[in-house]
Amino acid sequence: MSARLSPPLPEQPGAGRPRRLSQPLRHRWRLTPKEAARLQEKLRSQLVVRGGPRRVRLVAGADAAYLTEPARCLAVAVVLRLPQLELIEEVVVERPVSFPYVPGLLSFREGPAVLAAVRRLHNVPELIIFDGHGLAHPRRFGLASHLGLLLGIPAVGCAKSLLVGEHEAVGRQAGSWSWLVHQGRRLGMAVRTQTGVRPVYVSPGHLVGFRAALRLVLQTVGRYRLAEPTRLADILVARAKAARSATRSKASG
Repeated sequence: MSARLSPPLPEQPGAGRPRRLSQPLRHRWRLTPKEAARLQEKLRSQLVVRGGPRRVRLVAGADAAYLTEPARCLAVAVVLRLPQLELIEEVVVERPVSFPYVPGLLSFREGPAVLAAVRRLHNVPELIIFDGHGLAHPRRFGLASHLGLLLGIPAVGCAKSLLVGEHEAVGRQAGSWSWLVHQGRRLGMAVRTQTGVRPVYVSPGHLVGFRAALRLVLQTVGRYRLAEPTRLADILVARAKAARSATRSKASG
């Protein structure tokens, strides 16, 4: 159902041009958690952690929420025009949930719905920011890395909370940041997007390097803590969830 509305990881050579959405990489989704973790390890070698778009005109954001009885995943994809941060498109998609909640395997639970939402966009984005992690993940293959690889579009993770790693204190001023380190490797950055607010956690997903990920996220921050594409996606998916929950309540009543 859908509706419109130690040193850092080595920067890999040959980022090239992103694939069009019409020619995506695909894999099976009906996997056990052990199979899913092995697939993460296998696909990680295909990530390109280098470069990134110099100028972005259209940026997408994506987020997901869940309905129960029966379990369904709602996903929202939005497209904003830069530098105005103007919302020009939104898509809402609903899909059944077929994968259990397992820490570190979130992309297998909500990935099918999020991919469906992004693939329904009329405006093809030059960058996608996900409400989740990229390399800053136990197997270096979080939601932004996984879905960025499947879509073939530069992708960045911008998460509200920390999954793995630690960092030194981040300066109080907007734009301050500190390396996020796990097991001796730099996996991302803790970034202060607004003066005095809690940092967000930025990491490359695919086809984007570390410095570019930081630069691109800061370009998409408006007046709030979160990057505007993911902030709007979060608001819209919450609104869609409330509307569907109300419809279910009326139908059952």
